[in-house]
Amino acid sequence: MDLTDSEILHEFRFLKVFKDGRVEKISWPPVKIPPSDDPITGVRSKDVRISNEPEISVRIFLPKLPDPTHKFSLIVYMHGGGFSMMSAFTPHYDRHARRLTGESTSIVVSVEYRLAPEHPIPACYDDSWAVLRWVAAHSTRDGAEPWLNDHADFSRVFVGGDSAGGNMAHTLAYRVGTIGLPGVKLVGAFLIHPYFGGVEADDKMWMYMCPTNSGFDDPRMKPPVEDLAVIGCERVLMFVAGNDHLREPGRAYYERLKRSGWKGSVEIVENEGQEHCFHLHDPTNENAVALVKKIVDFINQ
Repeated sequence: MDLTDSEILHEFRFLKVFKDGRVEKISWPPVKIPPSDDPITGVRSKDVRISNEPEISVRIFLPKLPDPTHKFSLIVYMHGGGFSMMSAFTPHYDRHARRLTGESTSIVVSVEYRLAPEHPIPACYDDSWAVLRWVAAHSTRDGAEPWLNDHADFSRVFVGGDSAGGNMAHTLAYRVGTIGLPGVKLVGAFLIHPYFGGVEADDKMWMYMCPTNSGFDDPRMKPPVEDLAVIGCERVLMFVAGNDHLREPGRAYYERLKRSGWKGSVEIVENEGQEHCFHLHDPTNENAVALVKKIVDFINQ
């Protein structure tokens, strides 16, 4: 191999790009665990492939059934990882989705979207939208997945995510507001430490992974006021962390949303002294417990 092939062309927070086209990611590949049933909480889970081309899968979590016909709120959740790492099937995200399911008594559909740069952005946005549309197709009670046919309340659907996944949750709400989603009422969106541009190093990484970008003000990365005015849900809950480099862009999104003319309600919760996505790494931390409880209250409001 020519020594110049090992020259680094781009070095980002989560990945390096070499002259010969190789990409090296940190924490790669992600550790994945299989779905399982929890005999203590009664939460069940299974993996479902919703598309072969492109390949899109979900992990579905079902709460304990109080009776065979019970209907639950439904959450479509997008994991974080800088659009390029992690998985819905990692221990951290399996545990988080399972916890949301059990404590909010909601069905959670956790999205295994395609990762950049192998699958350039907007693949992740398109995959999450495909999952939400797949979920909505069950509102007639004759879809492919029995758990959704039998137990989902399509008048109480939520989208949520952390970091990159928070950005994707916003994009889903925007698409619902501009395109529509027959059969489903999108009640709310919860965004945990979301990415919304404003950090040059991360923005350059996003633009590298999205060859069709329109620069630092790309509306997918930094949603403008006019996009926020038409998001298709009634409520938004945001979390920012005091020691998170995404704190200020998150707060800026909140302020733009408030003044956009959107008719819904938005609340922001700030965890002083906490790091980015702290709730995933230490779920027993009192702030992590409070964060999940806040989401549970938001869902069950």
